[in-house]
Amino acid sequence: MTDQAAITRIAPSPTGDPHVGTAYQALFNSVFARQHGGKFIVRIEDTDRSRYNAQSETRILDMLDWLGIQPDASPRREDDKGPYTQSQRAELHRRYAQQLLDSGAAYRAFDTPEELEERRQAAEARKDSYLGYDRRDRELTREESDCRAAAGEEFVIRLKAPLDGQTVVKDRLRGDVVFDNAQLDDKVLLKRDGFPTYHLAAMVDDHLMGVTHVIRAEEWLTSTPIHQLILSGLGWEQPEWIHTPWLLSAGGKKYSKRRGDPSVEDFRRMGIVPEALLNYLGMMGWTMPNGEEVFSVDDMVREFSWDRVSLGGSTFDQTKLKWLNGKYLREVLSEAKVVERVKTHLNEFGDGLPTHDDAYFAAVVRLMIPRLETLGDFGPMTGYFWNEDYAVDDKAAKALEQGAELLPGLLTALERVQEWNAESVKVALHEYAEAQELKLGKVMPPVRAAVAGTMQSPDLGELLEVLGRERVLARVSQAVG
Repeated sequence: MTDQAAITRIAPSPTGDPHVGTAYQALFNSVFARQHGGKFIVRIEDTDRSRYNAQSETRILDMLDWLGIQPDASPRREDDKGPYTQSQRAELHRRYAQQLLDSGAAYRAFDTPEELEERRQAAEARKDSYLGYDRRDRELTREESDCRAAAGEEFVIRLKAPLDGQTVVKDRLRGDVVFDNAQLDDKVLLKRDGFPTYHLAAMVDDHLMGVTHVIRAEEWLTSTPIHQLILSGLGWEQPEWIHTPWLLSAGGKKYSKRRGDPSVEDFRRMGIVPEALLNYLGMMGWTMPNGEEVFSVDDMVREFSWDRVSLGGSTFDQTKLKWLNGKYLREVLSEAKVVERVKTHLNEFGDGLPTHDDAYFAAVVRLMIPRLETLGDFGPMTGYFWNEDYAVDDKAAKALEQGAELLPGLLTALERVQEWNAESVKVALHEYAEAQELKLGKVMPPVRAAVAGTMQSPDLGELLEVLGRERVLARVSQAVG
């Protein structure tokens, strides 16, 4: 199958927090489709009505908007291949389930949930190695099956998987992957409530939407023989299968929100910018030709190749992500963009800092950029810019104590500064140090401690300029006592 005009998709289930894995798959599907002049689809797989969460669906789509991954078609961008919400296509799925039934590729199974559970427990007690469906309704005659259905007996429709031989999955990253048919289950295709399972719905929708490349997580590889059998049973061509390597958490297990790994919303709340998160996800299992670590999605579109995807699985390192995010704040995004992002983050996540004085706020952000790893660092680092009841940490308290004798003279030196800017206040401090025959390292700490309450603050001259003459003199005066 040619890669040109590739049509790809992601099909997340709206059952919880937007998952990092969904963003990961969206990135690779989008990049591949863009690279080959194709189409990227987002389809919401909501046929599991017992777990469906309407807010989750909204949050998934909002996540993609925040990341800047714009699908060519989605529930928010319908076209003639839609609808892109799977539950709205249930009648289509029932039609193709019936087609599989009529062709003999599937059959009705009338077991009740209670019977299935009883047989499962019995098999478990016997320590049977295979606990799938026992296929007891597989050989019902079509006449008997039709009569029982017509009489109102509830049923599911199951795939009639072959009992011997092998199914070969041709995976782009792994070559031929061979599955023994004896190990395949007769999967449910249509449930008792008339809704399809993922297996049927995904394959029907992929075909009708023209999907050419199914790029999805490695965990779906073992389901692919079932999916191939469904497509073959309907007489349809197979897409190209590409199963991407695992995203792993720090413990070496699959990255999972259930085990406490952060969601995309968690990273957003933390203050990770979308460009950095996408950049980091792009590094998971794939490398740029020159090994460069900082790259944009556009760079990825130009350079992407499956040949540089590693199958070993990649560990998601939050420390590395924060490092990369800091580089974006310091080196990639413009100062104006960082100011905008910090303000948006504060307003959205409510750190309670005043942002209405645009000039002062922008000056503080520019001063703090070299010290930020995340947008969320800004609030805790800058309390002394906004109010007078800022805390004084232990190191600052010690600096005030050791420099107590110097503070009156330093206050006088600062009061004499005529033009209040970083250069002028630095000159005043230098002149004071020289007059007292002191090193500058003795002079600056008590001033820093007095005006900021911490020794972890920006360049002192720039800090004093941004705080302003009145506030600086008042704070140093208060420290003099």
